[in-house]
Amino acid sequence: MTRGPSYDDDRFAAARELAERQGGVLSRPQLYALGITRWEISGQVRARRWQLIGDQSVQLHNSELSGEGERWAAVFQGGPRACLDGGSALVAAGLERYELHPVRVSVPRGARVRRNRRFNIRQTRRWEAADIVGDGIPRTRVETATIRAALWARTDREATYVLTITVQQGLAPPTTLGEEMLRIRRDKRRLLLHEILNELLDGARSLGEIDVARELRRRGLPTPARQVLRRDGRNRYYLDLYWPEFGLVLEIDGIHHTWAENVVGDALRQNAVVLQGETFLRLPLLGLRLRPAEFFAQVEQGLRDGGWRPAAA
Repeated sequence: MTRGPSYDDDRFAAARELAERQGGVLSRPQLYALGITRWEISGQVRARRWQLIGDQSVQLHNSELSGEGERWAAVFQGGPRACLDGGSALVAAGLERYELHPVRVSVPRGARVRRNRRFNIRQTRRWEAADIVGDGIPRTRVETATIRAALWARTDREATYVLTITVQQGLAPPTTLGEEMLRIRRDKRRLLLHEILNELLDGARSLGEIDVARELRRRGLPTPARQVLRRDGRNRYYLDLYWPEFGLVLEIDGIHHTWAENVVGDALRQNAVVLQGETFLRLPLLGLRLRPAEFFAQVEQGLRDGGWRPAAA
């Protein structure tokens, strides 16, 4: 008696090996190329060993779909020229503390789009093959994805945030983002992005620094140096905002300053500055939002104590 194909035969073993590199997900064409038929796929789904993700992808297990698997399924749903774009491409490239749902996929103008409510698949005139990373999951280059994520953001605040954290986390320097921005000829957010990139090129590394720098200019206070490297024995640390001529340091406390791994380093940095005879002020972002006048009055007082005087009117 002839037995039917086994779930443990070489075809299925090859499928599982490939799926391990794709978040547990394969496209139907990939399965067919391995010799697995649509009837065998249906059998595995009926047996609840596999799950269908949209109409183009199959998850080769029955547990929760991972973020990586979701991104592969979104690309497969978009078709042969689809790629992750915007924030989804950045997450795939390693960007942390940034959530984007649903997954954003871009295809060129005129491409056939298989609509699925689970994914955000869009045709775009900005699609270019040269912008797509060929290694791993198809996605736009970090520089391209960052600018598009900012252009497509729901708010100006979100646009500023994605530009800032991309630089802050070291995925791209502001110079390459600025070069990428030069490709954008028309967009309602174009001028805002130019302004933010100019701030980042000038040394800002957090959303709080950008906001504070603007407010300092508005109040007529002197411009500080940013992200100044200091050394204390064997230790190296950076000062967010520093007025060396007035002996004043201003630390911008974002949410990351509350993480346990940063508390000790922050305390050592502050102590070292104070021991060197300089004034050290802290400005939490919550304070910037709720009581800005009081905090900036303290900054002005610190500058005056260090010898600064406003220019005569």
